Amino acid sequence: DLRLMLDNPNTFLRDLDMTKLSTTGSQFIEKTMFGRNVELSTIKDAYRRSISGDCGLVTISGTSGTGKSLLANEFGKFVSADGGIFLSGKFDQLQQGKPFSALASTLNEYCGILLHEDMASTKEKVAFQLRSVLGKESYHLTKIIPNLATILGSALPVLSHSEDCINAQKRVQYLLCQFVEVISSSSSAPITLFLDDLQWADAASIAAVNQLLFASGPLSHRNFFFLG
Repeated sequence: DLRLMLDNPNTFLRDLDMTKLSTTGSQFIEKTMFGRNVELSTIKDAYRRSISGDCGLVTISGTSGTGKSLLANEFGKFVSADGGIFLSGKFDQLQQGKPFSALASTLNEYCGILLHEDMASTKEKVAFQLRSVLGKESYHLTKIIPNLATILGSALPVLSHSEDCINAQKRVQYLLCQFVEVISSSSSAPITLFLDDLQWADAASIAAVNQLLFASGPLSHRNFFFLG
């Protein structure tokens, strides 16, 4: 093919004015969900039950490439349009050695939202509740949720503990669950937490999610919905 072009340049090669080219027929494919309306409706129904006072959580299963993440993102658009807060995090196979990575980054994103001017009242409410519930222990969360330090202010104590790694992780696990309890009860809008690629979650994160969903009391008191 290249030899034909070189031998017959007038036939195969010509200058084009790119400003005059028509894009008709060009394919710029936007990510669109097809054939998952039943699943989307199921998630929406579970969400509505959850924010109405019933217990609710949903996990999406399937092989890679079947549109699980796209389905969750479509649901996220629905949550936002309905006045809720959709927090999205993703576990990474390469981050398995870093405990709580996806959970911490997602909660850090939420703290970033609270720093916006129009969220000032919620930010103050969350800060007050965290100081009341966690006290000095909130310092440990600021090590993995940097935006939380800004919310709580500069009067954070620096604590030192001599626990081994396992006990330290259990403490952070407990504090993360308490943090979700506080932000859920402090928010006037329902909060949805979506954690993608749970198959790559580290053991500490799995334990934290299990405690959050099953060991800390009924979800119906939290204004909270989980999608994984």
